[in-house]
Formats: sequence, C-alpha cells, structure tokens
Amino acid sequence: MGQDLSMDVHCSTPTTEGSIRYHRMRRILAATFIVLLTNVAQAQQPSDPVAPSVSIPNFWNPRARGERVEAPQTGRAVRFMTDDEFPPLHFAGPDGVPTGFAVELARAVCERLTVTCTVQARRFDTLLDALADKQGDVVAAAVPLTPGLRARFLATRPYFRWPARFIARKDRSLPAPSTTALAGRNVGIVEGSAHEAYLKAFFPNATRKTFTDLSAAQSALKRGEVEYLFADGLSLALWLNGQEAEGCCTYSGGDYLENRYFGEGIGFVTRTEDAALARALDDALQRVWDDGKYAELYLRFFPISPF
Repeated sequence: MGQDLSMDVHCSTPTTEGSIRYHRMRRILAATFIVLLTNVAQAQQPSDPVAPSVSIPNFWNPRARGERVEAPQTGRAVRFMTDDEFPPLHFAGPDGVPTGFAVELARAVCERLTVTCTVQARRFDTLLDALADKQGDVVAAAVPLTPGLRARFLATRPYFRWPARFIARKDRSLPAPSTTALAGRNVGIVEGSAHEAYLKAFFPNATRKTFTDLSAAQSALKRGEVEYLFADGLSLALWLNGQEAEGCCTYSGGDYLENRYFGEGIGFVTRTEDAALARALDDALQRVWDDGKYAELYLRFFPISPF
C-alpha cells in the first residue's frame, strides 16, 4: 500500500526485471483495493446518508454548456481501451471484466450518447501506440495529459486529477499546513518527486525529510519520526484506510492541484482525426456530471476521497 500512484503513471519500466516488479506491484495493489472497497461497502448500510467528509471534485464549467453534441455514426461500436491493474481508476473485477472509475465513466458516456461501446484491457504501456494503430478508438486510462500527448492525440477535458495532500498523526493536534505553521516542522516527502519541488517552492521554511519511496515515508510518519507527510492524495487515501496505517493518521488541510507540479489530470484520449468523437465525449461528460452519474460513480470507487 506504499505505492505512489501519481509516480506510477509517469514512470516507465526500462528493464525486464523492473517491468516484472512493476506489474506484480500493480496486481497486488489491485487486489488490496478490491478488499478495501468490499470492506467499505459492507460497513455502509443502504439507508446511510453520504458521509459529509466525502468531497466530490467538480472539473466542469457550468457556463460551458452548449447544444447537445451527437456521436458520429460509424456503423460499429466505439472501442475503448484501458488497463486492468490500476485501481480505483481501472482494474479487473472479480469476474475478470474491466471496471473502475474510468471504465464505468466511459460506459456512462456511451449511454448518454446512445452508442454501442466495447472495453478492452491492454498493457498500460501499449495503449497509446494501439490507439495510433487504430486498434481502438478511445483510451480510458490514467495517461497524463501533457503537451507531448496533445501533440499526437486529442483529449477531452480532465475527468480526474491527482491532488497532493498533507497527512499528519491524529494524536499530535497539529495545525493545518500553511507557510507559517510548517516553519521549522518536519515534513516527509519522497526524494526527487514533484511534491518535494512544491514543498521547496511554497513552504521554504519547513524542515524537509526525504525518503526513497512512499512506503518508507508513511512508516516514518506512523512512528512519529516526521510530523507531516506530503504526497499523492490518492495513494495516501488508500494507505490511511488500510491495515498498515492502523488508524494513526488523517488528512491535514486541503488539496493542491497546481498543473506545473501535479499535472493536468486525465481525460479520454482519441486520434486527431476523430475530433467529432472527442467533442461528443466532452459533451457527454458534462451531461454525466449534470445528471449526478459522475457523483454516483465517484462515491462507488472513491469511498475514501483524495480531495
């Protein structure tokens, strides 16, 4: 549970041995997430109201609504491609069928467009090449929206972003992070990460303690060796509510979403010649948000919100 998800989507696996470890870790994470999701679902009663602590992000501009955009009629199903080892965004369900927030969002979009869609799981590092080779029509996976990607493909507006968050021990009664509050306090960060760069730039008086990986930083926080930890909010959400944390810690302060450090997020990716399909997907995403389906799916796959 110490894997940094935001780093995962940006890093390559240059060696065969590294690739094996990478995919093994993703399978372990997928299995762990499914257990967590099941436990949360069993703990909730159908009549329970939504917990006020669950914050649903809104990436849509209500003023951007226009006339309904129809999907182009191609005479065949729209082929979505995803990866099945990256929960909660995309993973293999108990029956082996791809599911997850991005996958179910794609299915909801297809319903709004009244088009037939298929979803095929492929290895993550082959998705964009498969799209370019026309083996599919849309990528629905945690591929970061970057200038390099936009030079090759089209993408919808982001439907998910990677928030950075601070967490702290529950028993310390520490103040919410601010430039003043963190002055002289120990903050754990992963060495060389975007979170370290952000901390240096905006919290220069904090005492930074670097770790080689997120798991080591989480263990140090749990032992009280650092007062705060600053890292990817989704990774922290899974850890906070897993067995390893043992209820030691909680979020402190709000989320941080600066593009320069934490990226633009993820959206549906299409080929440049499929501009009409990209516009239709964007419009359908807006409608999925407006009618409440986005919130429903978010609560299903993010019972512990990183926002």
